[in-house]
Amino acid sequence: MNKKVVIGLSALAIIILVLIFSTSSDEGVAPQKVSAERGPFEIVVTITGELQAKNKEDITAPPELRQSRSFRFSEIKIQDLVPEGTVVDSGDYVATLDRSALSNRLKEIDDELEKSQQQFLKTQLDTTLQLRSLRDELINLGFELEERQIVVDQSKFEPPATQRQAQINLDRAERNYTQAKHNYKLKEEQAEASMREVAINLSRQERERQDMLDVLSKFVVHAPKPGMVIYHREWSGQKRKVGSSVSPWDLTVATLPDLSVMISKTYVNEIDVSKLKEGQKVRVGVDAFPEKNYTGEVTEVANIGEQLPNTDAKVFEVTIRVNEYDPILRPSMTTSNQIITQQFDEVVYIPLEAVHSDDSLSYVYTAKGKKQIILPGDQNENFIIVEKGIELGDEVYLSLPTNVEKYPVVGRELIPEIKEREAERKRKEEEAKAANEQQVQRPPMRRGGGKMQRQQ
Repeated sequence: MNKKVVIGLSALAIIILVLIFSTSSDEGVAPQKVSAERGPFEIVVTITGELQAKNKEDITAPPELRQSRSFRFSEIKIQDLVPEGTVVDSGDYVATLDRSALSNRLKEIDDELEKSQQQFLKTQLDTTLQLRSLRDELINLGFELEERQIVVDQSKFEPPATQRQAQINLDRAERNYTQAKHNYKLKEEQAEASMREVAINLSRQERERQDMLDVLSKFVVHAPKPGMVIYHREWSGQKRKVGSSVSPWDLTVATLPDLSVMISKTYVNEIDVSKLKEGQKVRVGVDAFPEKNYTGEVTEVANIGEQLPNTDAKVFEVTIRVNEYDPILRPSMTTSNQIITQQFDEVVYIPLEAVHSDDSLSYVYTAKGKKQIILPGDQNENFIIVEKGIELGDEVYLSLPTNVEKYPVVGRELIPEIKEREAERKRKEEEAKAANEQQVQRPPMRRGGGKMQRQQ
């Protein structure tokens, strides 16, 4: 008898526990309800950016490296560079460039200069000796002419044949003297031209050597004005530092930013870029100072996408100007930018989790036990506008309630308007797609006849 009682009590206890846990389980999955709210509503695109100075002055390698024809180079390495963030005054040391590439060229110039000096000396000696010989010959011809004249003067008492012979010799001597005199003048001009040629070549070599020395003296780079040194960012996104190279088309070693006006440079994906335009307001936060809040404005949205290093997605560059000045803001600080793309004054909205969709229809489950079809509007990261279907204060479930198949569907009168809007949306998408395809297929422009013409 006692054994039967114990078994019966145990079975009763198990039944009671099952009922308790089943009841608790049912209560635990009961969906949470929220009320539709009414008020201001914002559509925001949130992206991360990096602070930069709007205006800056570049600290560059000597510009002669780009302009001079005397020496060409592909790249010159940065041998030494002050730490980033160093505050410098005008004329302070910033960097040293590697002289090895130009030092080798300087040795070549020295060798060429020495050859030019030797050539100048040789030409000078040759012309001096040649002209001296010609002058001596001219003097001798002058003496010979004088002698022939004496013979002619003395032959007037001689027979006519002797007089004629003396006159012929005098004429020959005079012609030789005149010809030698003319040749000397030509040789003198020729010598002057030769000396001028070697002198020009020597001067060019000396000037080239001096230009090289002047450039090498500028390989110690100094700050053009006071400021904070910020490393220059190359096209690849890497910062230029010790060991990096400067090239003729990019001589920038570092920059001195103007910290009075800051911008946030950021990139947005191709899905959100259509929502952005110049003039939109931005809430700017700085990760280093979360307690600080700033405002900004979109000043530029790139028309052409680009692919960032180590990524596959196409992004578009967006520039945001920070309105406020704060001395604690520094280049390269990370920013969080909330770009306000749309604002509504008074709309009804609910959480996104409360909205469900089925066959292009959106609906919510109300606390009144209805499956309410709604006409949705714009949405942000957390909420969605409800244009029609529910009103302020209506309660909806955040998740599927139990026995959803028993909820009657209401709001079917909204279906025609929903379908009309969906058709309009698709039409606009097709028009935009066609416009893009037409732009891609349009033949490139070519120059011809002084005007831009399309290739046929």
